[in-house]
Amino acid sequence: MKRLTLYLLAMVAALVIALPLLLMLMNSFKGVAEAQQGFLTLPREPSFVAWRLAWEKLHGSFGISLMLAVPAVLLSALLAAVNGFVLCKYRFRGERWVGLLLVLAFFLPIKVYLLPLAITMARLGLDRSLGLLIAIHVIYSLPLALFFRNHFLAFPDELLQAARLDGAGFWRLLWRVVLPLSRPIFVVVLILQFTTIWNEYLFGLVFGPEDARPITAALAQLSAQTETGARAYPLEMAAALLAAAPTLVVYLLAGRHFTRGLVAGAVKG
Repeated sequence: MKRLTLYLLAMVAALVIALPLLLMLMNSFKGVAEAQQGFLTLPREPSFVAWRLAWEKLHGSFGISLMLAVPAVLLSALLAAVNGFVLCKYRFRGERWVGLLLVLAFFLPIKVYLLPLAITMARLGLDRSLGLLIAIHVIYSLPLALFFRNHFLAFPDELLQAARLDGAGFWRLLWRVVLPLSRPIFVVVLILQFTTIWNEYLFGLVFGPEDARPITAALAQLSAQTETGARAYPLEMAAALLAAAPTLVVYLLAGRHFTRGLVAGAVKG
């Protein structure tokens, strides 16, 4: 009885969470006039017009977001792994202060960084570009080193010492021993970073080039109105679903690995 109750509660929670997504999907196949009549009815004559228009408006930004997310995710994850390994297994002056600053930075909202970054970029004479946006995301993700640090605490020092006795230096130790044993937490960081960078809006709007906006910035500026001035809700919903599709696919394909990685990285430290 207890298990049945838990299953029923889980099903209700899943339906509540999925209901907005289902309503958006259902209304994205309607015409503008039909969508104006009500959101809770099934489309009488399903149409892909809204999806075609949404893709025409967003396909360029879709590619820009891929060009931004892939290198930014890989670089930030690798940098976080290196920093986490140093913080965990090496001792240096001020290491506790570095860890404390990373914890503080982890909880600061993104809006706190906008003005200092804008002033710094202006004084350095850096123009808005995709490369600058990638660099900002990589720098902003430095606190992810804490994920790797907690994971590396479970590594026995004897294993690392044995590798050093065999002649392994820092980079060989990292690439040949540490990272191959860190796949679960690496998957967690990759998924978190991809979701964060793909869905991030403010950095893309402020620091992205005018002619190469990420998909979230382009979505926010999407003018979804018909010639009569009515809101084109099907177009807006199809565009929002297109923008969300990559993160949904990532979670559907790697969701179980994400859960396993979180459990594997749950080490006290």
